[in-house]
Amino acid sequence: MEITVFTPTYNRGYILEKLYNSLKTQTFQDFEWLIIDDGSTDNTENLVNRWKEERNKFQIRFLKVSNGGKHRAINKATDLATGRLFFIVDSDDKLTDDALEKVIFWEQTIGESGKFCGVSGNKGKNKNDIYGTTFKGEYIDASSLERNNHNITGDKAEVFYTKILKNYKFDEFENEKFITEATVWDRMANDGYKLRWFNETIYLCEYLDDGLTNNMKEVFGKNPKGTACYIKQQIKFYNYNLRGRLSNYNLYYEYVKPYINIKDSAKHLEIQPIVLLMSILIVYFKKRLFND
Repeated sequence: MEITVFTPTYNRGYILEKLYNSLKTQTFQDFEWLIIDDGSTDNTENLVNRWKEERNKFQIRFLKVSNGGKHRAINKATDLATGRLFFIVDSDDKLTDDALEKVIFWEQTIGESGKFCGVSGNKGKNKNDIYGTTFKGEYIDASSLERNNHNITGDKAEVFYTKILKNYKFDEFENEKFITEATVWDRMANDGYKLRWFNETIYLCEYLDDGLTNNMKEVFGKNPKGTACYIKQQIKFYNYNLRGRLSNYNLYYEYVKPYINIKDSAKHLEIQPIVLLMSILIVYFKKRLFND
């Protein structure tokens, strides 16, 4: 099996068929569709069971688990995947007809180099309207930590080697159901792995009102341990100076202050409360100064 298309889903029975239809029209068919249902209470399972009975060229595998968040579903899926490549496609999105063909084409240009963890195309509303920014030219090789240096911003369609991704599990915190995917992508980058970013749009999406992207501040705030993990990792990997560290501490507190106090916030960041308080006051007075 060349590719595992993995879809974590939660109460998306009303829109999942859009993705299913785009998989049926793929010009490359050596893939499996692995779905992990994260505790849905709608008709998702019945829909998938019906699709499994249809004559598709690809296999559909379905597993229902207790609601635990997308990151736990990814951890489980990397253990279950049989594809050489692992492509996360969310339940409210779809692929261009040639998406998987493009993935295979660009992956084959890498050769036998062990420095790559995968390839990535663009995401967009359509083929001509991408999210974020990109570089000039056909492709560029860079790690996730080097993205901004090459004008690669916004959501992208990363596809990873399954055998590598298996070694990078998301942290799972009790009573929390989210941690940003960047924590794992950046860990791979920090270990020296690069992606071949190719300048073609293969992933089509629009951000729904009930999606993670449109509710990111609230999601970060309600998962303070996972968000602290990300902030601490950013500070370490980008080697921020004192100013940068204080700015990130304040950013963290802006996320979590509706849910936890300064003492607990500092504990999650592994700093003294006075340091967090200082960062909050510095940013506050700086804003007041410039606004006045």
